[in-house]
Amino acid sequence: MRLSVNVDHVATLRNARGGDFPCPVAAAHLCMAEGADGITVHLREARRHIRDRDLERIAAEVDCRLNFEMAATEEMVALAEKLRPPACCIVPEKRAELTTEGGLDVRNAGPFLAAAISRLSAAGIEVSLFVEPEAAALDAARALGAQAVELHTGRYADGHPGELARLQAAAAHGVGLGLHCHAGHGLTYDNTGAIAAIPDIIEVSIGHFLISTSIFEGLPTAIRRMKSIIAASRG
Repeated sequence: MRLSVNVDHVATLRNARGGDFPCPVAAAHLCMAEGADGITVHLREARRHIRDRDLERIAAEVDCRLNFEMAATEEMVALAEKLRPPACCIVPEKRAELTTEGGLDVRNAGPFLAAAISRLSAAGIEVSLFVEPEAAALDAARALGAQAVELHTGRYADGHPGELARLQAAAAHGVGLGLHCHAGHGLTYDNTGAIAAIPDIIEVSIGHFLISTSIFEGLPTAIRRMKSIIAASRG
């Protein structure tokens, strides 16, 4: 299982004070040096944390599997076509939300989503859709041409009963469709192990918890500890 570290909130700290510190690019380098398998960044429409230059520098300067989280807009698709990261994850986005609030409504997506997936795939990018762990959403993602899905683990992280079984079933269904299954949202030291134990999930994306925990433990320690949890659960 790959651990992709989201460094958005390093940029949140930087932007709170202005200037250049702390630098999300430096954080991405450190994450990879400490054993992360990839870096995730979400360039939002409002640029409230990651900025264009951060994304461009990570793509050019950090030896990593870069996962570019993005809304399905012409601006973001064109930027991805220019930078050609290894992976893009298309997520729903509301300007006022604090964090992504749920999966894409893939079944009712307009025609631009299919066009965006086609364009990104043509650029050699693995396209993932951030979806709820539901068979119908996975079926729709496959029909649209996505190569992967990221299963929304928010309800699981909030302790809703039955969510782990729901994620297990969704991952198995996705693999049966030929999709690569990833997972993310709200994952911590305490709840990642059960997700890592699902063999059909091959990547987790974790950001807010690792960056927040690093205030107390340091980023290298946080990454090594999370990697050890994943390895132990993977068996």
